[in-house]
Amino acid sequence: MRNIRLVIAYDGTDFCGWQRQSGPGAGGARTVQGLLERALKKIHRGPVHLTGSGRTDSGVHAAGQAANFYTGIQHMDAQRFVPALNGLLPRDLRVVSAAAAPTSFHARFDARSRTYRYFFICGRRALPFESRFALQLRRAPDLALLNGYCRLLRGEFDCTVFASPGDASKSRRRYIFNASFFMEGEKLVFEIRANAFLWKMVRSLAGTLLFYEEKKTAPADFGRLAISGRRELAGPTLPPQGLFLWKVEYAPVFRAQSG
Repeated sequence: MRNIRLVIAYDGTDFCGWQRQSGPGAGGARTVQGLLERALKKIHRGPVHLTGSGRTDSGVHAAGQAANFYTGIQHMDAQRFVPALNGLLPRDLRVVSAAAAPTSFHARFDARSRTYRYFFICGRRALPFESRFALQLRRAPDLALLNGYCRLLRGEFDCTVFASPGDASKSRRRYIFNASFFMEGEKLVFEIRANAFLWKMVRSLAGTLLFYEEKKTAPADFGRLAISGRRELAGPTLPPQGLFLWKVEYAPVFRAQSG
């Protein structure tokens, strides 16, 4: 069996998240994994399991989601899965690239880091098509203060403050490599890279940063509350439409191979 690694992009607006849903109550839930597995089944004429680097929630987008699957098809170059799959997928879901990977490669467990971006429109009204992909802010935040908070988030610590109450993780310790706010054209971007994230952590963290920035909280005070473990100190959890899974990184041995 060959192992194929995919890079996937999607507009999450009309999806019920990444994860395939089944069983009572699932109904006809439209999910990214579900549609991709349906397309793979047509190509293989039998069930194929697709493993993602992680789950995205309803309404969350992706520019660089990673996944892998095993195939018994030997005659087809890995890159040919791109047009084959895209021909069976809706317009809001695209396979960006496909490449052979080592047999042991696992899209979730071998990921070294995941980067998310949250986009904001500040100081003007969002255009109709922008509201699907960015959150409207009625003010211009203090970027220097926000980045002062972000510098305190680097390293490994208990992220309970930023975890959804429903998060079922056994450990809430995560390693944050970096986080920052910056302007990209007319949009404000919050970018964060970590080894992994808790459920709704990025949306909670972004909302908390803006909440305390608006209150002009000193960076040292924000740093103390970030490691306090007290969920009640968190700010609002932002809605999903501005959030993108931007990219997933792997060790060199697991980078895509040719073939």
